[in-house]
Order: sequence, then C-alpha cells, then structure tokens
Amino acid sequence: MSKQVMNWAAIDADPRFQALHKKKTTFLWSLMIISVIYYFLLPFGAAYYQDLFRIKVWGPVNVGLVFALSEFIVAWTIAGVYATRANREFDAMAAAIIKDAHNIK
Repeated sequence: MSKQVMNWAAIDADPRFQALHKKKTTFLWSLMIISVIYYFLLPFGAAYYQDLFRIKVWGPVNVGLVFALSEFIVAWTIAGVYATRANREFDAMAAAIIKDAHNIK
C-alpha cells in the first residue's frame, strides 16, 4: 500500500484554491464587520441613547434588554448565513480541489 505525498505548495498555488480562499476570506470579513458593529451598538446605545434604551416594551423589559437579547439572534443568524453559504458554495469548491489534490503539481 503506497502512500501518496501531497504537494501542499502546489495546492496553495492552485488558482481554484486561491479563489476559494479569497471568496471565503472576503465573506468572513464581511460577517465579522457586521457582527462587531452590531455588538458595539449595545454599549454605544446604552451610553449615548439612554432615554431610548429605557423605554418600556413589556412590564420591566425595556428596549435595552430587548436589544441585548437580540445579540443572540444576530449571532445565530450570522452563523446560519455562513453555514448556508459554506455548504452551498465553499464546500463544492473545496471538493473539486480535493478530488484533484493528488494530480496538482
């Protein structure tokens, strides 16, 4: 049973891998920027828009608390968006590279 050695430098130089890496990196940075902006809206809003954050929504629950809880929904949504795109696009691109990995020189 012979074991083939992968040429990782050749795989890294493959235009398909470069395209996958660029698409994935661009997409991840976009999601990261959205999540960081949304995350910092909470302390920014609590500091500078206190009157807005104090508005009662239901009983003791105010806008600030609803916004804080929405952070979880946004995080789950971002994770879902990434998983959907990865399953649909990135995995297909990676599978094509893996299929030809032993032939890339």
